[in-house]
Amino acid sequence: MERKIIIGSRGSDLALWQANYVLRKVQKLGLTAEIKIITTQGDAIQDLSFDKLEGKGFFTKEIEDALSKKEIDLAVHSHKDLPTVSPEGLKIAAVSEREDAAELILIRKECVDNSQKFSFKKNAIIGTSSARRKSQLLAFRKDVKIEELRGNVPTRIQKLRDKKYEAIMLAAAGVERLHIDLSEFKVIRLDPKEFIPAPAQGVLGLQIREDDHELFEYINKLNSEKVEDTIGIERKILNLFDGGCQLPLGVFCIKEDNKFKVWTSKSDSWDSMPKRLYFESFTSDGFAQKIVNRLNAIKGTSVLITRDLKEDSFFKNVLEGNGYKVQGVSFIETKKITMSSVPHTDWVFFASANAIDHFFIQNPELKTKTKFGVIGRSTEQQLKKHNRNAAFVGSVNDTKVVGKKFAKTVGAETVLFPQAKGGIRTIQQQFEDVSKLTDLIVYETVKKENAKLPDSEILVFTSPSNVDSFFEKGKIAPSQKVIAIGKSTEKKLAEHGVENCILPASFDEVGLSEAVFGI
Repeated sequence: MERKIIIGSRGSDLALWQANYVLRKVQKLGLTAEIKIITTQGDAIQDLSFDKLEGKGFFTKEIEDALSKKEIDLAVHSHKDLPTVSPEGLKIAAVSEREDAAELILIRKECVDNSQKFSFKKNAIIGTSSARRKSQLLAFRKDVKIEELRGNVPTRIQKLRDKKYEAIMLAAAGVERLHIDLSEFKVIRLDPKEFIPAPAQGVLGLQIREDDHELFEYINKLNSEKVEDTIGIERKILNLFDGGCQLPLGVFCIKEDNKFKVWTSKSDSWDSMPKRLYFESFTSDGFAQKIVNRLNAIKGTSVLITRDLKEDSFFKNVLEGNGYKVQGVSFIETKKITMSSVPHTDWVFFASANAIDHFFIQNPELKTKTKFGVIGRSTEQQLKKHNRNAAFVGSVNDTKVVGKKFAKTVGAETVLFPQAKGGIRTIQQQFEDVSKLTDLIVYETVKKENAKLPDSEILVFTSPSNVDSFFEKGKIAPSQKVIAIGKSTEKKLAEHGVENCILPASFDEVGLSEAVFGI
């Protein structure tokens, strides 16, 4: 191609990093190119929160206008900032590989409290201007105070450094692309399956004019078809809600084992509780519409979960915030068993929060370098309350899969399993060499005699023991929907004649709430 390609970009450090990244890619294709900086409405207006700015695309419109007027030839956008419909005469010629889609929380070290969810102290002041982040954050931590945070990435971090906030939220992709030193802060990476990012977060969109066929032949060579498939679903959901980047909507899609897996969080406003869904599909055809239809059809009903719920329960907060009547009743209780001497071990693995509490309350002596594994995110959070961090966290609702992954992680090292009397031992059974494993009984479960059985449309069972105790008090009607926290609980329900249980995507309250919303 003879002509020089003009690349349009915003002028922030991150935008210029992205533009220069694309510039190098374009040059490798044999094209001559240079960058032109364009100021957008979002850059020019810094004294208003995003929800006060008019319209959509306030970080992209001026760049798209310049592209339409042939002042530039190629626009480089953070794809999450783009409206879902390109202006007439423009199209996306390529999408980049996806940088980490997760969110980061940066916390001033004097404001850290590892016993709390996300590790910042109670009643902390958190900086973010994203309606999506605000809504999800309040679902997990109702105690926090959220204040507006504007500016480019270095500016936002400087505001945290200047103590205007106790913690701030940022997209991991921007921080990683700029290689910013964050050693002065506590950095928490949020699992995008738990705290759901914006549609297409971490992806660059390369936009050209539709009639520039010659340039398309070059730029389309940079396209990632795999990313295009997954963010296509994410952005279709956004499109069906007619939303811009300030809609309180999070969507995260991956393709695994030829199956699309989508996590969605949708709120009516930044200060209302989100609805959560997890869906799977082997095809993208109509998948986004199915998810949107379900989100729109959600209507509160009565739910019984077989555990006692605390006031800060995510499960309780999001369901009650969307019109559900939630009752938490455990049909069992635990009693400590005084444990024998604790052997020196390389690892300690916990399959329940009860095992953690009954283990640490007895002040075990452990090696300084002892590592900890847990079955899921809720158990990880309970471990943090005892000032320990997990080196291994299970991430699926299949205990056998978690066990196999943990066994591979451990290798030839020794593992201690604090557990309940009569525990199922599914994790241990996934090890080929059991000679390095030690079981340690630290508690037992007993029936709670005075637990009452309330009426409910949806039953959520959180352990096999609760299943047995439930059926001593009542039975399940054909009209009731049943959720089992994992396969061991599902198996126990099957022993009582209950088939077609719903399994959540994860063992925690997030996964359980998604399962309820999906019914």
